[in-house]
Amino acid sequence: MRIQGLPGVVLSFGIVVAGLPPATRAEASEPRPVTVPVVHSRLANGLQVVVSEDRTAPIVTVEVMYRIGFRLEPKGRTGFAHLFEHMMFQGSANVGKFEHVASVQANGGVVNGSTRFDYTNYFQIVPSNALELTLWLEADRMRSLDVTPENLKNQQDVVSEEVRVNVLNQPHGGLEWLQLPREANTNWYNAHNFYGDLSDLHAATIEDVRHFFETYYAPNNAVLVVVGDADPDEVLRLAEKHFGGIPSRAVPPLPDVSEPRRTDEKKVSQRDELARTPAMAIGYHLPRRMTRPFYALSVLDPLLVGDESALLYQKLVKETGIASSLYGGINLLGTNFDVLGPMLYTIRVDYLNGRRGEEVLAAVDDVVQRIQTEGVTGEELRRAKVAFRSAFYDILEGSSLPGFGRANLLAAFTLFDGDPGRINTILDDIDGVTAADVQAAAREYLRPTNRTSIDRVPAPNTGASR
Repeated sequence: MRIQGLPGVVLSFGIVVAGLPPATRAEASEPRPVTVPVVHSRLANGLQVVVSEDRTAPIVTVEVMYRIGFRLEPKGRTGFAHLFEHMMFQGSANVGKFEHVASVQANGGVVNGSTRFDYTNYFQIVPSNALELTLWLEADRMRSLDVTPENLKNQQDVVSEEVRVNVLNQPHGGLEWLQLPREANTNWYNAHNFYGDLSDLHAATIEDVRHFFETYYAPNNAVLVVVGDADPDEVLRLAEKHFGGIPSRAVPPLPDVSEPRRTDEKKVSQRDELARTPAMAIGYHLPRRMTRPFYALSVLDPLLVGDESALLYQKLVKETGIASSLYGGINLLGTNFDVLGPMLYTIRVDYLNGRRGEEVLAAVDDVVQRIQTEGVTGEELRRAKVAFRSAFYDILEGSSLPGFGRANLLAAFTLFDGDPGRINTILDDIDGVTAADVQAAAREYLRPTNRTSIDRVPAPNTGASR
């Protein structure tokens, strides 16, 4: 399981003590299950509130997750979900422009937000004595965001520059997370430009933006999560105090984001004027989230791309020397579970000049076909489950952003499943995966006829475009 942007310590939940008898050492090294405390409530206006008490340190993580992301933005409004992430820091009725950030930082905290496939989130990590201030700040902008022409124009320019810097002016910019979904999917909601076409962004009017806010930034379209040094009853009291008076709104039904079963392989060739070496993005359509095949591929994932010992790294980098690096996973922008709609199992390969994209695909097929025909060994299955468990615990206890990984999972399970308690059952689902499950999932979902690849090579010096 990929941990995006959350470096941390891999926790060991068992120790081996020298000098103990062999049986005792074995028992001591067994991983002990971790139970995350969860209190889940809903206010009268529909806002769901989740509290996970943890008195380890005098800090709290406060996150608000809204059910609107790249995938769900309306047609003709590409990039609105991301644009609005920026707009939410432009002030509200009682908070001036950028004062939200300044207030959190003045209390020694950190604050940020992000836009993902199926949600937009905002979070703060603060000393626990700043809990009420943080809740008040979040409630004020949910109730009364300051949507002005000046703020809109400013943020249109900011987002446009971000697109130019991060995508348009980068070698292979957005290849695996932005371009690949557009080529692999057929449903507009999964296949449009998630960052936003610049023409759409600049065509947005103040009425468009206000309507977007009124439509999606509603308490009944959101989850509030508090993780850390806080009493659940006190959090619920403060949530009612600050959020309870915000009226619910008529949230439109979710669009149909389903994709048909893929039956033919798609290969795309592109040229990149900024690149000096070639790269390939490969995507296989995944099964529905929280199904047995999904869990099986979650187990297979670390065996394929987990680290330098993984099968694909060994094949493409160590054995054949085709590639210089590769990485991949079920969700390159988060975890396996903070997405809801159709996803791709994605592999990004940077390969060497003088080699061909067909060699990359052939090497990938060689590894995958071994699993499809022979399956995985008992030792490989055990190792994969250990890797998954370690990554999952790392998310829960991320050191650079304490509490954020836990808060984000709780928010996603609440928003998508209506049950934040699923955070305590996922490892049971993973442990139940068998070698036969992995082999069957590989046969059905990692077949070439379920695959899209983009082979992007350096453009010649003639000025040819992508």
